[in-house]
Amino acid sequence: MSARRITQQQPGPPSERRRRRALAVAGGAALGAVYWFGVRRWFSRWGTTPEELHRAMPGDARIPHPTSTSTGAITVNAPPRAIWPWLVQMGTGRGGLYSYDWLDRLFGFLDRPSATQILPEYQHLAVGDKIPWGRDEMTVAVLEPGRSLALALDGHGMQWVWQFGLYPLDEDRTRLVDRGAERVPRTAMWWLLMRIMEPAAFIMTRRFMLGVKQRAEALEAGSPPTYHP
Repeated sequence: MSARRITQQQPGPPSERRRRRALAVAGGAALGAVYWFGVRRWFSRWGTTPEELHRAMPGDARIPHPTSTSTGAITVNAPPRAIWPWLVQMGTGRGGLYSYDWLDRLFGFLDRPSATQILPEYQHLAVGDKIPWGRDEMTVAVLEPGRSLALALDGHGMQWVWQFGLYPLDEDRTRLVDRGAERVPRTAMWWLLMRIMEPAAFIMTRRFMLGVKQRAEALEAGSPPTYHP
């Protein structure tokens, strides 16, 4: 049997290896900048006008100095009276969350599909009421019927307020504005956790806004809701 020579690929010269490392670092930095200044910025102000982005909302006072905030908005072709009932009946074991139900059920936020009709038994809320939210409870912090609703959670080492405002454009159209504000410990672990959660929260919140829009418009038109993810 003839001997076989085993050849090994030799690494490139040190200057070539340094060049490759520098390109990898530069590429990573460029991708990070695109996400931080582009994609993340879009997440945090989806659908808003400058006025809506900077407008004070009643629930803002619950967390005066949040670690992060995000505001989203959508035009609903219906008056506030057709939108408000869907907001009031939200929650686990109530009207649901109007988002991607299969994901909310997978993570324990829902035990049934989100409602497609108004549930009279969940139409009465007051400040201080508790709303089941997965394994937690949200507290009604602000309630101005037909205008604004803010829900607050204080636990797991963080504070969170999710609020909604209804701003009529005319008799038949309303701007639905949502704002989430969090205050978390300023640690590396929490920073990383929030960066991981941001895209998921945006995807679920955007679907929630579309879900409310579809339900409210169907209610105003007197027809069953149709869904378009």
